[in-house]
Amino acid sequence: MENKVPGNNGSPQTSPPRRPRSNTWTLVLLFTLVMVLILYFSGDRTSRSEITYDFFRQQLGQPKRVVDEDGNVHYEKTDTNIAQVRIQGQLLRGKFVDPPLNPDPKVRDQSGNRPKLSSEFVTYLTPAAVISEELDRTLRVQGVDVKAEPPADSSSWMMMFYIVAMFLFFAIIIFFYRRAQSQMMGGGFLGAFSKSPARRYDDKKSRVTFADVAGLEGVKSDLQEVVQFLKNPQKFRRLGGRIPKGTLLVGPPGTGKTLLARAVAGEAGVPFFSINGSEFIQMFVGVGASRVRDMFQTARENSPCILFIDEIDAVGRVRGAGVGGGHDEREQTLNQILSEMDGFTPDESVIVVAATNRPDVLDPALLRPGRFDRHVVVDKPNLKAREALFKVHSRGVPLADDVDLPRLARGTVGLTGADIRNLVNEAALNATREGKDKVYMVDFEEARDKVLMGPKREEILEGKEKRMTAFHEAGHALLAWIVPGADRVHKVTVVPRGRALGVTQLLPEEDRINVGESRLKAALVFILGGRAAEKLIFDEYSAGAEDDLKKATQLARRMVTAWGMSERLGPVNYVIAEEHPFLGKEIHEHRMFSEHTAQVIDEEVARILHEAADRAYRLLDENRDKLEQLADALEDKEVLDERDIEEIIGPSVNRRAEQNGQPIVMEEDSPAKPLSEL
Repeated sequence: MENKVPGNNGSPQTSPPRRPRSNTWTLVLLFTLVMVLILYFSGDRTSRSEITYDFFRQQLGQPKRVVDEDGNVHYEKTDTNIAQVRIQGQLLRGKFVDPPLNPDPKVRDQSGNRPKLSSEFVTYLTPAAVISEELDRTLRVQGVDVKAEPPADSSSWMMMFYIVAMFLFFAIIIFFYRRAQSQMMGGGFLGAFSKSPARRYDDKKSRVTFADVAGLEGVKSDLQEVVQFLKNPQKFRRLGGRIPKGTLLVGPPGTGKTLLARAVAGEAGVPFFSINGSEFIQMFVGVGASRVRDMFQTARENSPCILFIDEIDAVGRVRGAGVGGGHDEREQTLNQILSEMDGFTPDESVIVVAATNRPDVLDPALLRPGRFDRHVVVDKPNLKAREALFKVHSRGVPLADDVDLPRLARGTVGLTGADIRNLVNEAALNATREGKDKVYMVDFEEARDKVLMGPKREEILEGKEKRMTAFHEAGHALLAWIVPGADRVHKVTVVPRGRALGVTQLLPEEDRINVGESRLKAALVFILGGRAAEKLIFDEYSAGAEDDLKKATQLARRMVTAWGMSERLGPVNYVIAEEHPFLGKEIHEHRMFSEHTAQVIDEEVARILHEAADRAYRLLDENRDKLEQLADALEDKEVLDERDIEEIIGPSVNRRAEQNGQPIVMEEDSPAKPLSEL
């Protein structure tokens, strides 16, 4: 159960040594950056205006064509705005005599005027102009300083590029080679998948002992042998004894299995490693088995220690059955666990403690002696343990004087330690919302109703729907009040809570381990009481009895098939196999009896249900006046507790018998009398 937690420092301490990262990629990035900077600064970074070839010819001007007397043609210089040019293939760079205005009329400066171009410009010649004599003649006639240069030779830069690419290629090969080598040694990028994710808890910062576990005295005594072995193993080996190497904690969720495992490690003063069963399974084949090997290797290096596997049913299910076959990743992981626990090299210095709430689906090889050969049942807390749990979880909560923890413990039968912790937290939150300085008993009552019956819904019942619901819940409450052997009524409400339109909450007076046939039949009468009240008052049934019929049918069927409570069928178990494919058992429904027997079972189930329904109807008809009084009060107040019901229809049959010191008669053949005759 979730009990006392001594501090907030219980977080797992994981500080594995970190490998120094390789600086290969750092060198590659630095080298690439240097090359980019060299290329950037080695280029011509002069600011030039890029102009079109037509605009260049316009600024160059056209020489005047002159024909002399002899018919010879020559050209004379005209005005030009080009001072000099440098021709390099199709690239032409030059200088203006007087920088002209930008030829693009859309370009404007801040004052709205067209800006001037730079004194230097660049343009590209057309292919025809490159081989044309006319351009060369024009430049010379116009007196432009012309300088021709060979096309740029990029071979040096290409060579540099090839060198850099080759360097990067070899750097990548070296990088992955080192990674692969580190994987072979148990590390690396992909090697992290094979590392065990087991977390080690530091007992120096957060030590949990048996004193921190409320209740569970029997369970703690069973685990004392494990503690004594870890403290003094020679004491057991002296006479040839061997401590169980595997201890399986079995119990419902929230009962404190993980806390018990940590308490064992804290009592013995040894390291505690924790892992969840689902953490073994990954997408890569063989990863789970590798993690198991690494986990046990780590445990041996820190031996003696405790290795705790939570939810072991995630990896320890039955092998070789179901749809998946026998060669999946989960089964390989399970085989490795079996080998590590009791293989060729057994090791008694590592004790494995596992927890599950489904021991029926575990592989038999995992449960045999030599592995998990000791099973400790961690059940729900009894009255004494619940009272201790309330004290533990309310330690930091300011309680008012009216808070009665023993009463709360008596009214929370069936709750686990986690449920009780949640109940205390809900009570504290409710008191905070209402602005209180302390938590009062009414806050605990409201929290208990929320935990047991569900939170209130926004829907509001009105009219006939509310009245029918009131009679439905009044039928449940009245039958629980007058039928001997029924549980005590705690509260009745027609306020929609959870998934129900109305709720009748019963609280057992005591923890029950076994139950008799008469009490089961009384429970059936109570369950069918709401439906019987609807038929009695409104002469019709409603859909609100769906959950009642489901629960009653399940209970009656178990009475007939599992518990042998049918004289017609006798002491025979007729339970149908309940295993499912995903649990690793039967793929199809397996029935070990004939069709005729199945028909008899259905007839017996129907008989028990009809008898309970008839008895419920008869009792409500005999106490119709009490039923109407209770329904009217419920419709008016919407919520009635035990005291309100007692004021309306008198004390309960079970309580009156207890007060008179008489045994409670629960025979079905002795019908309950009207309350007026009691």
